[in-house]
Amino acid sequence: MQTIPPSESLIEYPSDFPIKIMGPTHIDFAPTITALVVSHDPTFHEGKLEVRPSGKGNYTGLTVTVRAVSREQLDALYNALSAHPMVKIVM
Repeated sequence: MQTIPPSESLIEYPSDFPIKIMGPTHIDFAPTITALVVSHDPTFHEGKLEVRPSGKGNYTGLTVTVRAVSREQLDALYNALSAHPMVKIVM
């Protein structure tokens, strides 16, 4: 992956950064994703989590607001979320 110089980044670090995650509705979805996010941002807590069910209730949307400290941290978190079997979409 190409390294972007800090002067060319569109994000100032550190900053709060929202990430949207969608997956099938399951009792363990939010707790599992929360644990994964905490492994990349130890300051994350449930107060920074929004949960929304889909219209038919088959899917659950989460918005997690992480404290981004670097591009590498965000890339690692996006990769971990995208690779998780419970996750369908990460934005």
